[in-house]
Amino acid sequence: MSVRFSGRFAAAVTLENTHGRVAVIPDIKCASPKEGDLLRGRDPVDVAKFLVRCGAPVLSVVTERDSFSGSPELLHAVAENVDVPVLRKDFITSERSLEETVELGASAVLLICALTDEKTLTKLYERTIKLGLEPLVEVHSEKELRLAGRIGARLIGINNRNIMTLERDDGGPSRTVALASGAPTGVLLISESGILSPDDATLAASAGVHAVLVGTALWRAHDMKSMYQALRVERKDAPCAQL
Repeated sequence: MSVRFSGRFAAAVTLENTHGRVAVIPDIKCASPKEGDLLRGRDPVDVAKFLVRCGAPVLSVVTERDSFSGSPELLHAVAENVDVPVLRKDFITSERSLEETVELGASAVLLICALTDEKTLTKLYERTIKLGLEPLVEVHSEKELRLAGRIGARLIGINNRNIMTLERDDGGPSRTVALASGAPTGVLLISESGILSPDDATLAASAGVHAVLVGTALWRAHDMKSMYQALRVERKDAPCAQL
């Protein structure tokens, strides 16, 4: 199924799909509650630039401070130093945070279903659109997937791990496989977290996702470039149900 989007972030992902492969979205993440320090002395901005040279069509930057050691300043620095669209990942619950996201130079922002009620999520989604940002709506369950459909989400991320426990569980792409067939027709699907190997990426791809968002596997790889390229697996279309 061909999906077309006008926003820079989604369009860059689907352009990668035209080459017959799943887009790999590197997650610029300084630390993980489960894995600890991921930088190991590396400069995250330098790594971001390196991953773009490796072929990354877009990037994700974690700005949450307390558990993931990110910052708004990191997002701004990455956005200023790369020529690809950037997604902001954080626990966004206010319109002011959305306005800040625009100011920091991001093209897209993560909105997490589990963090808010439907009324608040709808308000944030609509404000995101008005600000010219692309909202990526994150789900972890069938109930949340239905919610994403009701608010009209066009970009949906299936988090294979539970963000409410700070992704300390062992969830993997099998959750994407279980949920993807219930996604609305015509959406762009991203499998997030727990993609640790090319086999994991292939399993997610079997569900018809357009992209995989990968952090730990890249940061812990002996050869980051080789790992990035290995994760760019063949993409296969899968039918999606209309909600």
